[in-house]
Amino acid sequence: MNTTILSEKNIGKLTLKNRLIVSPMQQWQGTPESFATDYHVQHYAKLASGAGLLIIESTGVSPNGRLFHNDIGIFTDAHTAFLKPVVDAVHAKDTPVFIQLTHGGRKSWRNGASRLLAPSAIAYDDEYGVPEQMSVADIRAEVENFRLAARRSLQAGFDGIEVHAAHGHLVHQFLSPLSNRRTDQYGGSLENRSRFLKEILEAVRSETGRNYPVIVRVSASDFAEGGLTPVEVGKILQGLEAYIDAVDVSSGGLLPVNPLATPDGYQVPYASIIKQYVGIPVIAVGKIYDPSLAEFIVSENLADFIAVGRPLLQDPDYIRNTFLAPEMVSQH
Repeated sequence: MNTTILSEKNIGKLTLKNRLIVSPMQQWQGTPESFATDYHVQHYAKLASGAGLLIIESTGVSPNGRLFHNDIGIFTDAHTAFLKPVVDAVHAKDTPVFIQLTHGGRKSWRNGASRLLAPSAIAYDDEYGVPEQMSVADIRAEVENFRLAARRSLQAGFDGIEVHAAHGHLVHQFLSPLSNRRTDQYGGSLENRSRFLKEILEAVRSETGRNYPVIVRVSASDFAEGGLTPVEVGKILQGLEAYIDAVDVSSGGLLPVNPLATPDGYQVPYASIIKQYVGIPVIAVGKIYDPSLAEFIVSENLADFIAVGRPLLQDPDYIRNTFLAPEMVSQH
């Protein structure tokens, strides 16, 4: 049977063999230095079972931007040697692999004297505490960290980069008016709140060139009045489209609040709205575990790719067994 989810499609210059993507998921298995280990090599080799693309977990671009104490990072040249075997293991399964570059901002793990940075001195909650408002010098330093992380990602052999601008982490904190109360060139208007992400993308592109795949993960809703909406995020991406090859659409994470309901495919409406604003591929994610639902989403042009996460932690062959067996894919 010919099915859209099993057809090829490009992200930039990279052709994916199908529309199925392994979503990035934290493993909390890094060393104290944030090095990847043999665990990661084996884990990602297992997950690369049939998907068109695998995106590894959030990888810190600076020591004070790690989300957890046992996150992996790419903030020194030494980290590259530990990530290359992960890339090689996924490539051995005939699957391209992207790295997700992240800074947690006010949701970072605090290590002794490390600084908790954010666009404004507004706490996520009492546990994390009140962050420092970043100076322009701080902002430029983190842009540089993303640039160096991009250079190391190329050296490690990754096929593409995902810039993490979702889930309440630093870039998302700049984008949302609920966490960004700045009055300088990085706050206020949509253009100003997008400036940090734009500068990161410019810095990443200065290392990768335009023909290397760079994508962005966004949260399309903050689930709170006055926060980001899918339309506003669509407009942000429209202004950045020259720098990116696809957008990975998630939601939430900025505040300690959850959506009212999370039925199967609950974030697909966000992806479909954002797709109206951009001409690049859109990745939908969020409990899309049924092949007929995935086929409907892609064939109806609500999104171009489907990212699958949690079921793979129980069954690394979930994509192959559920989506790729011909008898499992039915017309919607």
